[in-house]
Amino acid sequence: MPIPAEEDRETPFVEVASGLRFPEGPVALDDGTFLVVEIERGTLTRVAADGTLSVVAELGGGPNGAAIGPDGRCYVCNNGGISFHAREGKLLPGFPPDNYAGGWIEAVDLETGKVERLYESCNGVSLKAPNDIVFDNAGGFWFTDIGKQYRDKRERDLGTLYYAKADGSLIREALFPLDGPNGVGLSPDGNTLYAAESYTGRVWAFDIESPGQLRDYSGRPPWRRGRVLWAASHYAMLDSLAVDAEGNIYVADIPMGGISIISPQGERIGKILLPDELTTNICFGGDDGCAMFITLSSTGRLVRVEGTRPGLQLNYGR
Repeated sequence: MPIPAEEDRETPFVEVASGLRFPEGPVALDDGTFLVVEIERGTLTRVAADGTLSVVAELGGGPNGAAIGPDGRCYVCNNGGISFHAREGKLLPGFPPDNYAGGWIEAVDLETGKVERLYESCNGVSLKAPNDIVFDNAGGFWFTDIGKQYRDKRERDLGTLYYAKADGSLIREALFPLDGPNGVGLSPDGNTLYAAESYTGRVWAFDIESPGQLRDYSGRPPWRRGRVLWAASHYAMLDSLAVDAEGNIYVADIPMGGISIISPQGERIGKILLPDELTTNICFGGDDGCAMFITLSSTGRLVRVEGTRPGLQLNYGR
């Protein structure tokens, strides 16, 4: 539904932390601290309540989406690395660096900082740029691989949706191709998977038949592989997403500079406007679960926005 013009004003926020090097993948922890990845710095970083930063693990590459798994470790999608450049006080991403050799999935012990690399390929196909991750109630996780865009070849990879087990024993291609799959999340009942395509500005909904298994779309034309829940009417490069307890989807909307809120019926019911075109990721937290913690990546900040609906309780985290 249309969003009134008078709502096109910046949403009030409180800065939680600054000085981060292109933060994404915020995770609210039970002790009131947060985890974020710093893509340019190559770290998993803890943010204390007073905004103090401490490195949990040096990961290298380009750590991206993150989530707490059934064993309490933090599982990270690593895109393998991105080159960055500074412009007008902002940090902006570019093409893969010269040492790029593929992406991977890794898990971090939050007590010791020990890192275990779980997956670098699936059935002989290298992971290109794992991006975002969500765990189901069976202990496995869905993740997107957005692929890379290459400067020298003037081409980019097609993207893939994968499912994997947390113990490193199984990885499966769930759906290919997608056009820049980025954010991924689950409905409150766990029966629907949402995925945001960056390059098309669309949010897809897929029916889940069993853990790690989508409805069988084989033999169907590409436009029947799922449902287009929402397609932006403006130019949008969608990023990560989160889901609230009522099933609404909050998807980062670049370059709008904020979050578009989509109902389970596919209507845009609200937006959060923030002062960074590269507003990229969101998680819920706070005492009542209604606070939204959002990464303003190009300006290196984690901010808090007060909301009225609690976030969906994640299977192994907040």
